[in-house]
Amino acid sequence: MNTLQLNPVGWMSQLSQGEVANLQDSTGSELFRLFRKCALAVLNSGVDEDNFEVLFEPYKDFDIRLIRRERGVKIELINPPQVAFVDGVLLKGVHEHLFAVLRDLLYMGNKYPLSHQPKNVTGAEITDAVFDMLRHANALEGNDNLNTIVCWGGHSIKPHEYKYTKEVGYQLGLRALNICTGCGPGAMKGPMKGATIGHAKQRYKQGRYIGISEPSIIAAEPPNAIVNELIVMPDIEKRLEAFVRLAHGIIVFPGGAGTAEELLYVLGILLNEQNNRQPLPIILTGPVGSEQYFEAIDEFIKETLGSEAQSKYQIIIDDPVEVARAMCRGLSKVKSYRVAMGDAFSFNWSLKVELAFQHPFNPTHESMSSLALHHNQSAAELAVVLRQAFSGIVAGNVKAEGIAKIKKHGPFEINGDAKLMHHMDKLLENFVNQNRMKLPGTTYTPCYQVKKR
Repeated sequence: MNTLQLNPVGWMSQLSQGEVANLQDSTGSELFRLFRKCALAVLNSGVDEDNFEVLFEPYKDFDIRLIRRERGVKIELINPPQVAFVDGVLLKGVHEHLFAVLRDLLYMGNKYPLSHQPKNVTGAEITDAVFDMLRHANALEGNDNLNTIVCWGGHSIKPHEYKYTKEVGYQLGLRALNICTGCGPGAMKGPMKGATIGHAKQRYKQGRYIGISEPSIIAAEPPNAIVNELIVMPDIEKRLEAFVRLAHGIIVFPGGAGTAEELLYVLGILLNEQNNRQPLPIILTGPVGSEQYFEAIDEFIKETLGSEAQSKYQIIIDDPVEVARAMCRGLSKVKSYRVAMGDAFSFNWSLKVELAFQHPFNPTHESMSSLALHHNQSAAELAVVLRQAFSGIVAGNVKAEGIAKIKKHGPFEINGDAKLMHHMDKLLENFVNQNRMKLPGTTYTPCYQVKKR
């Protein structure tokens, strides 16, 4: 048996004895089993694989334990993956990420009932919890320079699109802008990789490559090798809120259902009349050859949420320099607004996020088939439901629990008004035809069926 003990690093090296005792008390819990799964994913950092069964199959003898010491808690790894080692020594980044997972899942999981959120919790309480998790992750300390750009995009993108994401990241890095992504491969890795070169050329020493994930996603998409700050939020809704509260600007690269979910989330929030004056630059961009993707997305937004939603973003094709310049112009407006509102630069408190966007959506066959997919509601309300529909598709594509449900009961059924379902089916078919649902080289079997009422 191969074992290794790790000393605590970062904030987790400053625990009281009571806090250590609370961590140890959780070792037999469901939360600890989730921690073990996420720790194994972190140990596979940099591995391009979106099938959790294939990823974890070789490591059935892996285990993880917490060892109490007077100065805190150690992590003991049992039969860890060798991909996490170089010359027999654990990679420093992986070491740090393991304690980030311990912090976010066990320490914060004990502090808040996040995995089983009470139904009567208020939106303000949820936002406070998101803030507290980001604060404990030290994500807010370096976020007051108005230079954090959230980059969204697919894990399954074409080689020339991946190269383009690096070029955009490079231009952002030359302008001392930092990158925050979902921390996986593809469009989540490329901007970070490009920014490292831009930062190096400008001798910028504060480069931040923030990866925000959640338990069921990180298990299917381990952190890429560039991430130097890992944050694991308890569910997709808090992950999305963390993105928009941290972001000073957002760039959307080509992607699939997950990228559509993210875009629908932020557009639904910006359509709220309380956010009418809120400047948040959003740029959709890709190289020559990706026009079809953005045309499909833009048409879908127009036909479902309307022209006002379209006005919240701009599309720039094949021009990384202009993307970076346009983002910098947008950041100046963000600064003026935050100063006028007296809002923090590090966390966007003034952004109104409705409770419907905050409550966790559990995609089951029943909940997916009963989604209110119709136009007899406001665009902001429809965005909530559309976001949930795409979230369910993501779950059926890559999340362990979603895949298990599909195997047992067959594809999710998505029902709605005929016109709305026509546009949704058209967009999803576009994603499938462009191979945006799975990693290259794998066969995709749809986890959904679109039905018209």
